Amino acid sequence: VQLQASGGGLVQDGGSLRLSCATSGRSFRNYAMGWFRQAPGKEREFVAAISKRIGSAYYSDSVKGRFTITEDNDKNTRYLQMNSLKPEDTAVYYCAAGNAILSSIHLARAYTYWGQGTQVTVSS
Repeated sequence: VQLQASGGGLVQDGGSLRLSCATSGRSFRNYAMGWFRQAPGKEREFVAAISKRIGSAYYSDSVKGRFTITEDNDKNTRYLQMNSLKPEDTAVYYCAAGNAILSSIHLARAYTYWGQGTQVTVSS
């Protein structure tokens, strides 16, 4: 079971990036797929998640309206489109998969499988 995150990089304030999370080893169709991020000296925080079982997508207040999570089950890949990036979005971004339910979809402990992280740096 493997999650591979990619797509990070350096972008200017107001720019865009699209992160990808490719999964392999099993089917994650019925799992919640989440994105978390961790900035230096800070705790890992929830960014967004999508779950067919629960329905719809979920976002933290800090990224709502700017980030969009989508999935392509044929390619076993989930995406995080990040627009209007801000310097405070700078962090290592992780994708994760797990049997999260609605009440725990924003909690890192609800996710079993994690990717290795990809660095996003937004310059001012």
